[in-house]
Amino acid sequence: MLRSLYSGVSGLRTHQTKMDVIGNNIANVNTVAFKSSSVTFSDVLYQTTSGASAPTEKLGGKDPNQVGLGVMSGSTKVSIENGGSEQSTGDATDIKLTDGNATNFFIVNNGSENVFTRAGSFYFDVNGNLAMTSTGYLVQGWGADQKTQTIKRDTVSPLRIMQAANLTSSPEATTNAIATGIIDKNTPAVSSNDGYIMNLSFYDQKGYAYTAKFAVHSVDPEEGKYNVELKDILDSNSKSILDQYLAQTTDTNGNAVTHSVADIWGRATTTPKNYTLTESSAYNISGSTITITSGAFEGYTASLGTTDLTGSGTDAALTFHKPAGSTGTGADETTVSLQSMFGVSNNIAAGITTGADGNTSITLGSDGQLQATVQTPSIANDLKFSSSDGTFTYIGETGNKTAKLNLDALNSLFDNGAGPFVDIDYDFTGTKNLDNGKTSTLASTNGDTTGTIGKGKKIGKMTGVSIDQSGKIFGSYDNGNTSLLGQIAVAQFSNASGLQALGNNCYGQTLNSGEFDGIGTEVTSDGGSMTTGVLEMSNVDLSKEFTEMITTQRGFQANSRIITVSDSMLEELVNLKRS
Repeated sequence: MLRSLYSGVSGLRTHQTKMDVIGNNIANVNTVAFKSSSVTFSDVLYQTTSGASAPTEKLGGKDPNQVGLGVMSGSTKVSIENGGSEQSTGDATDIKLTDGNATNFFIVNNGSENVFTRAGSFYFDVNGNLAMTSTGYLVQGWGADQKTQTIKRDTVSPLRIMQAANLTSSPEATTNAIATGIIDKNTPAVSSNDGYIMNLSFYDQKGYAYTAKFAVHSVDPEEGKYNVELKDILDSNSKSILDQYLAQTTDTNGNAVTHSVADIWGRATTTPKNYTLTESSAYNISGSTITITSGAFEGYTASLGTTDLTGSGTDAALTFHKPAGSTGTGADETTVSLQSMFGVSNNIAAGITTGADGNTSITLGSDGQLQATVQTPSIANDLKFSSSDGTFTYIGETGNKTAKLNLDALNSLFDNGAGPFVDIDYDFTGTKNLDNGKTSTLASTNGDTTGTIGKGKKIGKMTGVSIDQSGKIFGSYDNGNTSLLGQIAVAQFSNASGLQALGNNCYGQTLNSGEFDGIGTEVTSDGGSMTTGVLEMSNVDLSKEFTEMITTQRGFQANSRIITVSDSMLEELVNLKRS
């Protein structure tokens, strides 16, 4: 039999293989991130009819006589390192890989093992995992530490981005505020009893919103003197938190307390003041001695002096002692509150300081006059401007640029004082005292002068997800927060062409591709990047494929002619007998 018949058959078979590869390339011309393949041919082992001989002194050497036995497919090479063009989709979870020094692959898990792909068409499944749209394979990456906002680079795992913990962003308490604008002394409200009203919105640590209402009053406008009074603190339902605070008489542990607006805003001023004890049928005042004249403690006396005073504020009291040798039914001593003897209001009595604190100078004359040091609470902070150019000078006291809104005091309304309120530094340096056509523009804003620090925030609901060039995934929230939620990892191989195609746009590692270490790398580590809103197109070149198709067709046609001619020759050989 003619060897050419078998050579022709091998040529047909090999060209058919090449045509299969070309057909597959063209069929996947629109497959996302598809990598085209090409076939290389190699000749088959030759049959040697005579070997080569070395030259002698009289004869030259002879080359070997060999006859080829046909052709075979040497290899099918995937053009895996050549990237495809960009196809814009506008979808934030469609990602195209751009390579640096090495070819990058997304890492996805098919339920049993990690495989690799260049197709970046992803979506979030019902469990919140980032997954391939075509197969549902879970995209692998690294999680984020929410406290430090850093990536925890470790063995890759599914990126469960849309889990419940990530759908909201923690609130923040307001810690800074600024007042800006102009106060014009000719504004009618400034000189009225109600004053010029200015509101400040703020948040507590739980994200609840409140409004602090202030009133600005003129004191001596010619000298640039005004004051800022705290009128009220309202919650989001317009319920007064300040009224609750002022009405509190005992704390959560049962201890008596007396509250003033000055605890939160303003300052206490210490001034001496005279008060007159009210002599009644129950008391007799003689010189510096007070005697109980009726009741169970009749005959008890108190000599006025620091040793006979106990407590402070509304708890301040005179201590009465039983007379020597007395056989009365009462105890050895009793106390009577100064408030009841003075006949004054709670607020006044709350300001009286007694005891051994060095702040009290008390004497009692025969006229019943009591000279006491009283701390009078002020519910306003002085606001001073330059009398020459109207620029801000101080708030509260000379040298102060800020006044503290001591909201921590409101935490006494909660068990053990563990409430959500945080103090606010209130900056007034942005205010001026100028003629503005009888119009004042004074207003308050939460946050510092940069507008970025201490604003406070409500709890945030997720409004969107974005992925940057390094594969980091960020959540955006309606309270202005942005939070790092995770990072997409990539795999790199020493020989990417050695990967095995598994179908579904995925590849598996082989003995000749190199191994995946289970951790992966960041795409930007060697100059690569990720681009969102676009996909990598197939790298099939149709013009090249059609050219290859023509040459393949001609090659197949030529090999078929080998078989035809060889058949004719065999026919002639068979016909020799007839002739």
